[in-house]
Amino acid sequence: MTITDYLAALPAPLRETAEKTRELIDAALPESTSRMYHGHPVWFLGGEPACLLKAYKNYVTFGFWHGQDLGDTSGRLAPGARRMASVKLATPADIDTDLFATWLRGAAGVANRS
Repeated sequence: MTITDYLAALPAPLRETAEKTRELIDAALPESTSRMYHGHPVWFLGGEPACLLKAYKNYVTFGFWHGQDLGDTSGRLAPGARRMASVKLATPADIDTDLFATWLRGAAGVANRS
């Protein structure tokens, strides 16, 4: 399964949300590579996982492997295991283009320090 296949199989509201987020990721991280990893789309920087999209029944998780290192002041990134952090997106209205671009730039910076 490809990332495109994964996203195409999602129900309409989640598919639109995930596709729009994918576009933001691809634009902000042109140096990344992406592939299906552990059953969902993951973007890699320097060979290390940087961010992910993972669909659930009612939302798509947009997460970062080193999300707790991003210095998020918005309060939207919820900390997870280890240094991960993520946000739940139910509709395209949940996408904050400028904020997400800031997070993605931060993820690239964290990857460059690793």
